[in-house]
Amino acid sequence: MHAVDPGQRRARLAIRQRLASPSGTIDDAVAAMVGLHASDPVTVFLSARARVDGFVPAHLESALYERRSVVRMLGMRRTLFVVPSDFAAIMDEACTKRGAPAERRRLIGMIEAQGLAPDGGRWLRRVERLTMGALHERGEATATELVKAVPELGAKLTFGEGRKWAGQVGISTRVLFLLAGEGRVVRGRPRGSWVSSQYRWAPTDAWLGAPLETPDHRWASAELLRRWLHTFGPGTAADIRWWTGWTARQADAALAAVGAVEVGLDGTTGYVLPDDLDAIEEPGPWVALLPGLDPTVMGWKDRGWYLGDHAAALFDRNGNAGPTVWADGRVVGGWAQTAEGTIAVRLLERVDSATAARVRNQQERLRVWLGDVRVIPRFRSPVEVELTR
Repeated sequence: MHAVDPGQRRARLAIRQRLASPSGTIDDAVAAMVGLHASDPVTVFLSARARVDGFVPAHLESALYERRSVVRMLGMRRTLFVVPSDFAAIMDEACTKRGAPAERRRLIGMIEAQGLAPDGGRWLRRVERLTMGALHERGEATATELVKAVPELGAKLTFGEGRKWAGQVGISTRVLFLLAGEGRVVRGRPRGSWVSSQYRWAPTDAWLGAPLETPDHRWASAELLRRWLHTFGPGTAADIRWWTGWTARQADAALAAVGAVEVGLDGTTGYVLPDDLDAIEEPGPWVALLPGLDPTVMGWKDRGWYLGDHAAALFDRNGNAGPTVWADGRVVGGWAQTAEGTIAVRLLERVDSATAARVRNQQERLRVWLGDVRVIPRFRSPVEVELTR
């Protein structure tokens, strides 16, 4: 079996994920990564900054809201991503749609159990119809604006009764999440600046100029895996299932469809595309400060070859990555922005003096780039919390 050692995996990561050789455009960077994580709005912009020469927030805002060459949608594992608009239907078919029926059943059950309507399905269909009508009439609207147009969206659902985390959530949140999971609405421009998550909503067909196509499911799954293997490969079967949220059967079918080839990965089996067995030239030294939930650090389930034993310091208890410091394809520390705007770094392993100097250079460049903007990751790692103190 052909073997791919960790050094070669790090070289592929550096080049293909635009960390050692940045892109010239935001569209190229998003496509190169398959998509950028967007659960935290800050992540998208800082991930783009790390991969695009001369990046400023207006570049991504133009692509998202004016040219609409990229779009913010629910995708793999029903997580929010920014992806190329021509990839949206593929991702929707291969990943997002799978969870929509269960989400609909769950919401109908809550509507009926909490006494909003005896026939939850009928009530939900009516509210969805009114919500989509209001969105088409307005073009875009926030959840608050939609509640004024569709009063039923103002109803509250109780969750976690009897537990410490019990509370209420507006049913507008659940309805809009369901519509997004079915590919019927997308998140548009937020209220406020690029760090805001108070999005306006828009009908997908109006936002992108047409409804999402419905490609063949097997083809869509294979195409999604082909893109992932090109960017993240080699990866294990566990990596693929984790990143996509697929069952073992769907992953195996997609691997067969793309003709994936088995390779040895330091004692385990991984997969690459059939034309991707040749070694690539290793890049020169590089350093990057990546945000929490960056798609590189979240790209694999098996992370030892680039994360070492730093997971406890740099991930929260739910497996969400905080901000990380990278050097030559490995995570060597974490970083945080202080209240004063400086970029504080904690290295978790020894690095040579040249690497340390490159880290300091990146700290200063990020400080200048952020300027007066203050960013707090939505998911905070132990190192990030300690540094901000």
